[in-house]
Amino acid sequence: MAVLLTGAAGFIGMHVARALLARGERVIGVDNLNPYYDPALKEARLAELAASSAFSFHRLDIADREAMMELARRLGGEIEIVIHLAAQAGVRYSLENPFAYVESNLVGHMVVLELCRSGLPRLRRLVYASSSSVYGANRKVPFAEGDRVDAPVSLYAATKRADELLSESYARLYGLPQIGLRFFTVYGPWGRPDMAYYSFALRILRGEPITLFNHGRMRRDFTYIDDVVAGVLAAAGHDPVRDDGIPHRIYNLGNHRPVELTTFVDLLERALGRRAERRLAPMQPGEVVETFADIEEARRDLGFAPRTRLEEGLERFARWFRAYHRRD
Repeated sequence: MAVLLTGAAGFIGMHVARALLARGERVIGVDNLNPYYDPALKEARLAELAASSAFSFHRLDIADREAMMELARRLGGEIEIVIHLAAQAGVRYSLENPFAYVESNLVGHMVVLELCRSGLPRLRRLVYASSSSVYGANRKVPFAEGDRVDAPVSLYAATKRADELLSESYARLYGLPQIGLRFFTVYGPWGRPDMAYYSFALRILRGEPITLFNHGRMRRDFTYIDDVVAGVLAAAGHDPVRDDGIPHRIYNLGNHRPVELTTFVDLLERALGRRAERRLAPMQPGEVVETFADIEEARRDLGFAPRTRLEEGLERFARWFRAYHRRD
């Protein structure tokens, strides 16, 4: 089976590609290697994947309609599944560069939808990345797929919710089978340097202070990368048709075990073997106090069952982190 994977050089994308290759699939990777964080890390991820002859890579921007349609003209007859993970990530960066989110998350998602609709004759389904950020200012926990998601607290969240609505319209108009996955704070080896756990690790090993917003009273549903990958692959093989006949489903992929930020730092210190100098700060714009995934629908339909304890996941991350950054 040929799988078109956007965001192949990204954190989740690299792990999904590796899992697909391990089970014998052919992966056609797309990424623009943008400099939001160090492209050298993205190149290193691609180098890991390039060891497989079943992996091919195309450096393209998903918002470049002509380039993406040309790729479909050349390879579209082979592609059966699209896993669309490419996006402009990050909540705080959306305050600095909002148009990057419009271009990548809105225009890019629309290009992928059009490519799937008209350029891939063998397509069986599209799986795309959404985010727990869509739950915004919701106070009810755990967050369930049926909850209202009309109060985003960041532009990033608003673009991800807009992607879900664009996908819903294409499922209704054209019968395009799709599954959207709301990821909850994914962490692990080969992770993103802009994520708190990665930047904390870097600063701890450098002996620099770390900042805990909301005075450390944040709770996050930290979800290990291998558990998320299992959910993505399950979604790629699942029929998304709902009771109303519309082929579009949305699922939470989270650990269902939120942890307070101060406890998370305790565990990270233990994994790294170093103590952190902690500085407490007020809540930042665009952030939420707690994320907590209701995963009953994903458990029922996808067999999703996160197994990795936070302590174990952070130990694996710390081993990779020291090796990658060549630290003792």
